[in-house]
Amino acid sequence: MRLVTVRIDGATRAGRLSGDEIVLLDAPDVRAVLEAGPVTTGGLPVAESGGTVAADGTDLAPVIPAPDKIICVGLNYRDHAAETNNPLPTAPIYFAKYRRALTGPYDPIRLPPPEVSTSADWEVELAVVVGREVRNAGPDEALGAIAGFTVLNDVSIRDWQTRTTQFLAGKTFEGSTPVGPALVTADKIGDGRGLNVSCTVDGVTKQSSNTDQLVFGPAELVADLSTIMTLDPGDIIATGTPSGVGHARNPQEALSPGAVVRTAIEGIGEMVNTCVVG
Repeated sequence: MRLVTVRIDGATRAGRLSGDEIVLLDAPDVRAVLEAGPVTTGGLPVAESGGTVAADGTDLAPVIPAPDKIICVGLNYRDHAAETNNPLPTAPIYFAKYRRALTGPYDPIRLPPPEVSTSADWEVELAVVVGREVRNAGPDEALGAIAGFTVLNDVSIRDWQTRTTQFLAGKTFEGSTPVGPALVTADKIGDGRGLNVSCTVDGVTKQSSNTDQLVFGPAELVADLSTIMTLDPGDIIATGTPSGVGHARNPQEALSPGAVVRTAIEGIGEMVNTCVVG
């Protein structure tokens, strides 16, 4: 099943993709659907509202517009750790984003003004969406708590990220982080392993890898995080980025106004975002 959050008449509505249409649901967004109950192969915990919109050209919001938590994982791809000359982590490296960092799958990526920074970098990531409340989970319970997966571009403002040992400042600039286009449920995509991931900038491939490169897989991350805190329906866990980031290139590369960024994950879909200053 593919679930989306659409913008209609100044508000948002959850929807289910069905062919070339989106069947509107009786919920304001996908988080509300998950909070209403489990999403299963047998159906949804909310009713259909009776309306549909064409999938093509529909204005999509972030699939989870306002998650309670956005938790990101650093250096979680073997190839990315190698390109940055870092050892593989022995435990997950966590940092956070806040909801105002999120933007839709076809919205602009908002870059800081040049006097603030010119070091914005791309990072395609598989994102886990938590489907139910979970705490102190074992491996099986953790896997069962995953509603599905989506695509997230963890655009990073590198000079702000590296000005201290804490990543947060460079990771949560407002309007910088596209997420979507859809939540693809776990019954359609498995445990998130073995998926091709890619990022292009202005048609040039920058990242091309596979989630088999993950050091800590989705279920491991859910289990570990649930030891620290209660995870809630709609929480997003960005599982890390593969090699090919601009900061690790020689010479280094960065996003600039007008650049078109495409991030894609096999079985989930593609986001297309144009960079603007603002």
